[in-house]
Amino acid sequence: MVISVAGEKKEVADGLSVTELIEQEKVETPQYVTVSVNEEFVDGGAFDETILKEGDEVEFLYFMGGGR
Repeated sequence: MVISVAGEKKEVADGLSVTELIEQEKVETPQYVTVSVNEEFVDGGAFDETILKEGDEVEFLYFMGGGR
């Protein structure tokens, strides 16, 4: 199936979970990433159960600390 990851079309396996996509995309610090699917935030505890579907738009959002 084809989904969009950070605006880029990707061919992925049917039944792929958000957790599996994070692994497949080699996200460096998965414990600090927030994921949205079709502009809806996915709870971190639901990554395993959230199964992606054809045409889904996935974004990885990283929150950075720092500054003064």
